[in-house]
Amino acid sequence: MNDLPRTQALRCFITVAREGVVSRAASLLNLTQPAVSLQLKGLEESTGLLLFNRTPGGFTLTEAGAALLPLAHKAISASSDFKTMADSLRESVRGSLRVGTILDPEFIRLGPFVRSLATSLKQTEVFLRYGMSDDVLAQIGRGDLDVGYFVDATPAESLSFPSFSERHIDDGKYQLAPLMSYPYRVIAPAEWSDRVIGKDWPDLIGLPWLATPPHSAHRRLLDNIFRPMGSLPKRVAYADQEEAMIDFVESGICLSLARDCTLDRITRKRNFVIADKVTVTCDLSFACLTSRRHEPVISHAFSAMQAVWDLKPTNTLPAPVAAPRSRKSARR
Repeated sequence: MNDLPRTQALRCFITVAREGVVSRAASLLNLTQPAVSLQLKGLEESTGLLLFNRTPGGFTLTEAGAALLPLAHKAISASSDFKTMADSLRESVRGSLRVGTILDPEFIRLGPFVRSLATSLKQTEVFLRYGMSDDVLAQIGRGDLDVGYFVDATPAESLSFPSFSERHIDDGKYQLAPLMSYPYRVIAPAEWSDRVIGKDWPDLIGLPWLATPPHSAHRRLLDNIFRPMGSLPKRVAYADQEEAMIDFVESGICLSLARDCTLDRITRKRNFVIADKVTVTCDLSFACLTSRRHEPVISHAFSAMQAVWDLKPTNTLPAPVAAPRSRKSARR
């Protein structure tokens, strides 16, 4: 025997020894019966020993098989310990983090966050990928990103009693750490003042709205408001940058959503009005898969993000029993 047996072969050996039947062992190992039989054959050939007695009633260990079984258990345990230690050493030396970003860097405090990770003891290497809010969440779900920023409507219970406790969406799949709440305003061409001032959402559904990308927060927020009314607004033009959205509104063709900070940057004369009865209050949150929340690099990223936003750490949530709200009603 020149080489050590592979762990897959040892797992097959241990499981068949315990179950006595290849079919049951294959089911437990999520393998086919031929695959298990092939692993056993290879193990016997590599050791030069007959490990099982094959009988109509199943498999029983030979004397050689019984002698090797405890060592097979130790080998599997050692392999697991080796992987655990290697993972721990890798994390302690240097971690990497793939971050999905949205909106503008200053608004989401991206620079201080990246700088905090880069200068910490763990010296986390950060890879950034810009996208739309829903795209970022989808990439986290597929494993293409580790964490990312996400915007959704502030939960109704938090409108009256603001809370920055972590919460779940999408039936518990994703975990969010709210960073701030902010309003989206509805802006309209200046000459449409009589159409929007003093008006509520049902009065605005019949007006043309600016089209934004399907995976954008703007699109999801407005759809979630108007869909319960029985229809969606007519959409005209198309833009995916907030400055361009304001330009379209000022051209006199549509309504749009806009953040206060974007509007505050406009120093020239404004050719738009802001609706006074409607706003959309949103949470900017930091997101990850719930199943990965306590991984060392991700946990460190959440702590760094809370420090950047000067938020007191809250008890993180365990794996959810039930989702407080679905993404259909929560996503942006």
